[in-house]
Amino acid sequence: MNSSEKDLISVIVPVYNVEKFLDRCMQSILRQTYQNLEIILVDDGSTDASAQLCDDYACKDGRVKALHKPNGGLSDARNAGLELASGAYIGYVDSDDWIEPDMYEQMHRACVENNAGLAVCRYFCEYKDRTESGGSGSVVPLSREELLKIYIGGHDSYIIYNSVWSKLFARELVRGMVFPKGRNSEDILYTTRAFCKADRAVYLDSSFYHYVIDREGSIMNAAGAERMFRDEIPFWREHIACISEMVSPQMADFARYHFQRRLLFYYMDAAGNGNRETAARLVTEIKKDRDETDRVYGSGMVSKGDRMRRRLFLLSPSLYAGVVRLYEKVVIPLRNGKFHGKRHGLRG
Repeated sequence: MNSSEKDLISVIVPVYNVEKFLDRCMQSILRQTYQNLEIILVDDGSTDASAQLCDDYACKDGRVKALHKPNGGLSDARNAGLELASGAYIGYVDSDDWIEPDMYEQMHRACVENNAGLAVCRYFCEYKDRTESGGSGSVVPLSREELLKIYIGGHDSYIIYNSVWSKLFARELVRGMVFPKGRNSEDILYTTRAFCKADRAVYLDSSFYHYVIDREGSIMNAAGAERMFRDEIPFWREHIACISEMVSPQMADFARYHFQRRLLFYYMDAAGNGNRETAARLVTEIKKDRDETDRVYGSGMVSKGDRMRRRLFLLSPSLYAGVVRLYEKVVIPLRNGKFHGKRHGLRG
């Protein structure tokens, strides 16, 4: 072990019925250029050969620990791994994904060189028929406020989402934190709390993590309206409250504004797919906390266009949806020079 690897990194891998994918995941972790790892495999009551595979890896490599427990879901498995972890840094890898050979070397180095409590990287999106990635290769130190603004409001170039697997956390930063058991979208509040606690962070604009999308049975792909209303939307509301308590009311207002934008996007998706029940429920969600939202929309942080769109939605959600669809179908293509219909007053 060289001197730059003196910090132990605990990598927590929840495992549930992934016998076809676990070896790809594990080989990518075992072959890391950063060797000082503690790899914790948490078998969450698998009914296939995954449990035996966990034991086999533990026998072959002393860095691997296998923990077996009754099925309790992703959050419960991660929490069990956290209790066992002894590293100075904590990383997460989902067992149907895999990572680049130098992921933890690069992220650890970025943390040390920038005195940062956490590192965030881009990731590959692995679809059945293609892989999407990007990044400039730059390493960008961020203050807490800069990190939160990108996380909440997005960025033209940088990608910082709530998923914990694209991050490396200093153990002290997440000490005492747990994932909420029995709920989906569990990363939202965990990541928000960590970001609120971090004085400094560092963003690596390089893809190191391979996130598998649209694999049947993936622990990250259990999408659906019920999950959104039961778990995701309440988590985003808790996310706002957390930011208000831990950072500032002003940053919480920024989060509230972008939460409304998210709900409007979900409404358009539901309305566009003809899901009237989901769309109606989203209207109710959008109209909650109206006084607070009206106050935010009356502030200087919200553009005139967004204020007008909100007024139109509150007047008539269906009219709002029609106007947005018309804008996307006609105005945006015209601006981009891609509209092929006949222009008024011109012959084709």
